[in-house]
Amino acid sequence: MKYFASALIVMLVSTARADQWKLVWADEFNYTGHPDPSKWDYEKGFVRNNESQYYTTNRLENVRVEDGMLIIEARKERFLNAEYSPGAKGRQGQRYAEYTSGSILTKGKMSWVYGRLEVRAKMPAGAGTWPAIWTLGTSVNTVGWPECGEIDVMEFLGREGGAIHGTLHWRDPQGKDAQKGAVCPLPSVASEFHVYAVEWTPKQMDLFVDAVKYQSIPLTDMNGPRVNAFRYPHFLLLGLAMGGDWGGPTIDDSTGPWKFMIDYVRLYKPAD
Repeated sequence: MKYFASALIVMLVSTARADQWKLVWADEFNYTGHPDPSKWDYEKGFVRNNESQYYTTNRLENVRVEDGMLIIEARKERFLNAEYSPGAKGRQGQRYAEYTSGSILTKGKMSWVYGRLEVRAKMPAGAGTWPAIWTLGTSVNTVGWPECGEIDVMEFLGREGGAIHGTLHWRDPQGKDAQKGAVCPLPSVASEFHVYAVEWTPKQMDLFVDAVKYQSIPLTDMNGPRVNAFRYPHFLLLGLAMGGDWGGPTIDDSTGPWKFMIDYVRLYKPAD
């Protein structure tokens, strides 16, 4: 009975929002194979945060569309590091990765400023998993991070269990990472699909799970030393990291392989 009531609430709220928002970009994943190359590109290799996974490209074992879903799968397997350099420090000096996974992004293909982004997805369980729905400012290659801005629509840490994080990052006057966000309890995060959304307006950033708004941040709270990163376009990333600085030092291999399942991605602009 509780499930039926929740579903009804979400349906009514979504119907009401149809009068406020106009769909301008989407991927419903109603096809099979690789993600649509007109919409998505791949990250490759060891990318950030001392994470354990190696992001592969055009490899169906890690990123594929099947049965109406985008599947981003992390696997425990040895994989050659294409950027391996003997004697180099950090990940470049690591000949093999012990995990593979995928991260896809709309950089150079789709970006936006202001609107409603929503993603219906189910998270993988297990310590060490770190799936994310997030954005970076399109200026990242010129001004760097965090000045470009980052919107973490949803991050889930498998080591925590039943909660998700929504966070905004930007550059403070000292050039360091400033952030504001919230933790939202969600016991069924790894057992059920939920709609994760951000509504981004010239006034504020609102974060949602299904029909519940759990955080609202005025854009004026995030003025940087030169610009406000949230008044400029961002692009979208969907990825499944393993371990790393925040995912945690321990990965529970017994819970793998790990699947981050995405039913759809939809971007709306105000109807008027």
